[in-house]
Order: sequence, then structure tokens, then C-alpha cells
Amino acid sequence: MSKSDEGSVPADTREDIMEATFRALSEHGYSALRMRDIGEEMEMTRQVIHYHYEGKQDLMSSFLEYIIDQYEGSVEVDGDAPPREELEARVHQCLFGPGFEEFSHWDRMKVYHELFTHAQNDEEHREIFNEHYGRIRGSITEVVEDGIERGVFRETDPERAGQLITDIIHAARGRKLSLGHDDAPEQAWRSIDEFVVDSLLAVGVDADGSDDTESDT
Repeated sequence: MSKSDEGSVPADTREDIMEATFRALSEHGYSALRMRDIGEEMEMTRQVIHYHYEGKQDLMSSFLEYIIDQYEGSVEVDGDAPPREELEARVHQCLFGPGFEEFSHWDRMKVYHELFTHAQNDEEHREIFNEHYGRIRGSITEVVEDGIERGVFRETDPERAGQLITDIIHAARGRKLSLGHDDAPEQAWRSIDEFVVDSLLAVGVDADGSDDTESDT
């Protein structure tokens, strides 16, 4: 078991190390990154990193979890929000991200994407990315299921709908980061809204997700 798995890293120390890792990765890239580079981005001594993490692999695994937690813990939707509103909020978060004091959403996604490309040769990181993909897809699937139960969305396969939306999100991120297509996230946002979400709406439901039969009574 790694040192970091033991939960021994104080929250403030962990955040300092993780943000220093962001800065070092942004400057040096994953392949050339050394623990020394991360240490140089911190006010604390480099020994603090070695005390809490066994090495680069252990630190990168914890770093991935840190990135993922920032996104999964920042979607705020009212519990009584219509399914379409909640679905759009989750998709928007994945495509455009929350606000950060240091490093923008796309600065962070650039680092995330670089680590993603190395996952094919790293079983531990591949497992973390797989779990994250599953959680994104699962959260979207749950919203579709809720919409079906509430009569807002038509009867369909919520698992396939969730996977399609998640794959569109990942493809748009890749286009922007790898190919420089800056309009990819906005195009994906409009396409999901028009070609996926609109097609999910049940008969008699307005485009905003409200039941138009209620307005006739």
C-alpha cells in the first residue's frame, strides 16, 4: 500500500503538493517530469513529497484523483431541478468546467489529457480513468432514468444515452486539446442539446423540459 493510500496527508499539504504538481506538469510535461521539478514549485521542502508519496507513480495516481474530485464535487443542481436542467448542468460542467483561482479549466484539462494518453501503458492510471469515465456516464445515466420516470424523457435505453453523451464530451475535449479546434466544446454543447437531449423529450413536453399539457389546463 502506498503512503498516500493510508490517508496520512494533511488536506493543506496535499493541496499544496497537488497544485505544485499542476505547475510542474504544465511546464515540463509528464514524460520529463521529476519529483525535483515539483519540489521547486513548492514553498515546503521536497522531502515533504517523499515523506507522503513513494514516488512519481504514487504521486501521479493521487494527482489524478485530485483532478477528478475537483470536477465531481463542484456540480451544484437544485434537488427539484427538472431533468433537462440537471442534464445540461452536468454536460456544461464537463465541457466548460468550474471556475478556478489558478489554472483555468482548459489548463487543467490539458494536464488531464496528457496523463490520459499515457494510460494505455499504465494499468493503475487506466483503472482510475475507467472509474472516472464510469462515474461521469453513471451520473448522466441517472438523470436520464429520472427523466423517464418523471415522464419528461421518452422510454429509451438510459445506459446507451449516457454513454453517447459521455463519448461526445470526451471527443470534444480531444479535438480541442490535440487538434486545436477551439470551437469543439461549444459545437458539442449545441449538438448534444439539439440532437440528443431534444430527441429524448417525451411527446407533449416542451423544449425547456416542461409539460405543455399543464399550460392547457
